[in-house]
Amino acid sequence: MKVPVPVPICSIMLVLPLLLAVLQTVTAQKNGIHVYSLTVDSRVSSRFAHTVITSRVVNRADEAQEAIFDMELPKKAFITNFSMIIDGVTYPGNIKEKAAAQEQYSAAVARGESAGLVKATGRKTERFQVSVNVAPAAKVTFELVYEELLKRRLGVYELLLKVRPQQLVKHLQMDIHIFEPQGIRFLETESTFMTNELADALTVSQNETKAHILFKPTLSQQQKSSGQQDKALDGNFIVRYDVNRTLSGGSIQIENGYFVHYFAPEGLATMPKNVVFVIDKSGSMSGRKIEQTREALIKILSDLSPKDQFNLITFSSETTQWKPSLVPASPENVNKAKSYAAGIQAAGGTNINDAMLMAVNLLESNNQAELLPEGSISFIMLLTDGDPTVGETNPTSIQKNVREAIGGQYSLFCLGFGFDVSYAFLEKLALDNGGLARRIYEDSDSALQLQDFYQEVSNPMLTTVAFQYPSNAVEEVTQDNFRLLFKGSEMVVAGKLRDKSPDVLSARVSGKMYMQNITFQTESNVAKQEEEFQSPKYIFHNFMERLWAYLTIQQQLEQMVSASEADSQAFKTRALNLSLKYNFVTPLTSMVITKPEGQEQSQVAEKPVEDDIRHGNINAGAIVHNAPPIFDVGVAGSRQLGQQGPPGDPHDFPSYSFRLRSSGDSAFLTTSAPPVVLEPRQVELYDTETQNKARIITEPTSASIQASPVLLTLPGPSNDTLCVDIKHSQGPMNLLSDPDQGIEVNGQYDTKKAGFHWIKVTFKNPQVQVLASPEHVVVTRNQRNSAYKWKETLFLVLPGLKMTMDKTGLLLLSDPDKVTIGLLSLDDPGKGLLLLLRDTDHFSSHVNGTLGQFYQDVSWEMTEVADDSQRTLRVQEKDFSVTRKLKMDYQEGLPGTEISCWSVEL
Repeated sequence: MKVPVPVPICSIMLVLPLLLAVLQTVTAQKNGIHVYSLTVDSRVSSRFAHTVITSRVVNRADEAQEAIFDMELPKKAFITNFSMIIDGVTYPGNIKEKAAAQEQYSAAVARGESAGLVKATGRKTERFQVSVNVAPAAKVTFELVYEELLKRRLGVYELLLKVRPQQLVKHLQMDIHIFEPQGIRFLETESTFMTNELADALTVSQNETKAHILFKPTLSQQQKSSGQQDKALDGNFIVRYDVNRTLSGGSIQIENGYFVHYFAPEGLATMPKNVVFVIDKSGSMSGRKIEQTREALIKILSDLSPKDQFNLITFSSETTQWKPSLVPASPENVNKAKSYAAGIQAAGGTNINDAMLMAVNLLESNNQAELLPEGSISFIMLLTDGDPTVGETNPTSIQKNVREAIGGQYSLFCLGFGFDVSYAFLEKLALDNGGLARRIYEDSDSALQLQDFYQEVSNPMLTTVAFQYPSNAVEEVTQDNFRLLFKGSEMVVAGKLRDKSPDVLSARVSGKMYMQNITFQTESNVAKQEEEFQSPKYIFHNFMERLWAYLTIQQQLEQMVSASEADSQAFKTRALNLSLKYNFVTPLTSMVITKPEGQEQSQVAEKPVEDDIRHGNINAGAIVHNAPPIFDVGVAGSRQLGQQGPPGDPHDFPSYSFRLRSSGDSAFLTTSAPPVVLEPRQVELYDTETQNKARIITEPTSASIQASPVLLTLPGPSNDTLCVDIKHSQGPMNLLSDPDQGIEVNGQYDTKKAGFHWIKVTFKNPQVQVLASPEHVVVTRNQRNSAYKWKETLFLVLPGLKMTMDKTGLLLLSDPDKVTIGLLSLDDPGKGLLLLLRDTDHFSSHVNGTLGQFYQDVSWEMTEVADDSQRTLRVQEKDFSVTRKLKMDYQEGLPGTEISCWSVEL
């Protein structure tokens, strides 16, 4: 098919989703379409991110081919522009009201033109796709622009970029500039595609207020990151940071006649809370859902403060209250509640109405009996996975009943588990009552999602927060009254400055702390602030006006949910007008893209809402076309775990090095005693002193060489390797602790799986906890959990700690000044985790623990044993019998190599 000369044009509708900082450019990989340039320019000014993605492709085939631009878009961002340039002609995107765009789309379908609805949504992203036919040797440039306000969650802002090319790209570059006048407190990067080779293409620099992250890999570096020519990079790139704060907690920033006020005070005490957990245990929750709910609930109960009060309500067809009233979160009550939670079983229908009214009545009766502590905060947390099926089943009636019962006294947080639940119903239920709604996605980390949401709302610091500004100074201010401020979050208020506003803008923020009222005063010099935002390198101009519009639209859309019908229409009208004025693609607008005439395919990429998911649109992707390879940028894991410390012998025996030749890769080891070889091999022995060489052929004797659950490099010049075999299950064990290094490793061994059931590594600086199980790895920092599946590449750089994982499943925790800790999950689901240690010379003299003891006062005892494969190892005046054995070594990940080591049983 020949592409006509692009003079006349026909319209194609695209309803684009909101996004976070995610990018994907996709072109068909083997049809002659080649991506020769992909650039990402992201500028973050005072939390507001402006990102431009530019992809350039060329058709190298002899006939016309289809080039496809495929995007995963963050849910909270607004696309502001999309255009295509074909042979020098620009085909722009125009934003229209959704109804008008849909009318054009329907007309195209009626004319018989092929049409497809592109609707998709994921946990953090949504997807949009556009295609265009490209003539032979022709070039196309796709450019997408989107903006978003980064939201502070559990103490950090997060910018997520996805660039996932399944081919090598000559010019690949990500350029990220961050400017924060308050000062950047910390900055970290995480990636799921970075290798040590690619890490050389990443530079991160920062000063007090600015940061610059540049990723610009060469073709050879991209090639090294993958063994396949056509799949170079695959993953995410994430930047996390926070800013400096004062006790006043306020920062007013001004640019071009607009202001934004950020408020997140430090050092405030957490208010005591009264929590009623309302848990759906209907039949649809059976299986993995109820297991994860029990797991999350037990962990959440552990996090309750002794000054909190709580109760549990479970419901299916009937509703059950655990205790007659709320009880203090004492260790005894928490343990009893955990036992109750562990016994929750799923069966029956779904009676949401009665369960919610019981929860409200419980709080109300305790309040009337003066059992709720003065100054405490009360809220209800509802978890359900389905629509009401028993009792009152009309969603509108339930919403009305709950709203009237609560009467504005308590906050309600709703969690929708999976895709059968009506999210719109839960969202209105929550927003009607001063709370939030969140969807919990069915995945291996569902329990962590529940825990994370609880962490977000579990530490209230202020209530009834009100912002006040001089009426002669500002106008058109966004929401300025908030029910609750939680630890780790941030309140944002924006507005316009009046024409003749004062030279200094002042603000007063009032709220209620535990047992007292408090007021914060903040001032900002208008001229000084205006001057601060003039650097063109870091700032995209008029960003604060766009931030104000973005925030206003978001709030108007939210208010539409819980407002009356008349008020809802007013909110909708204002949100629509602002969307059109500022060229934002929102749920109320669509972007119409023009294409060359003759390309009659019409598409609609429509902004999905959460409830679309239950109708089968989750991960639907682009329905119009088969999904092409996705161009993505991420960072993969480092594989090096210190230097391979070959086993050796501390005695005066000849030292041999030997090479094990096999059909696989060769392994080079050093040993002092003659090796015990248990598999059929050809072995060359070299005497390192005389240079004499001998060759032997060993006979097959052992059908399987086992992996040792722990590999230790012993201290001393010999670099002996100790293979630790744990023969008895001992419950949770303190494996090692080094207070000087700030490292502690605990674990529980599973004798049946010949490995660890779990291993927990805790670092003091930075404060990070890594909990590994055979299912996944959970990294906890600042009460924020991140879950990673084994064999997912990971490259996370924190101040003082680097975490890497490659596709073999080897997780390394390292720092130039720390011991390197390696964790590995084997392919066999019947096996447990393995623990590896390297760079053990960094251990201090205070290291201790089951494994740490082997780094204190270790010596070899001289014995008169004829068998050189047996020795006695003295550790802190305690003797251990060790035997030279052949074991599997997984220090470089799978498939592993065979080594000779000293084996000790514990």
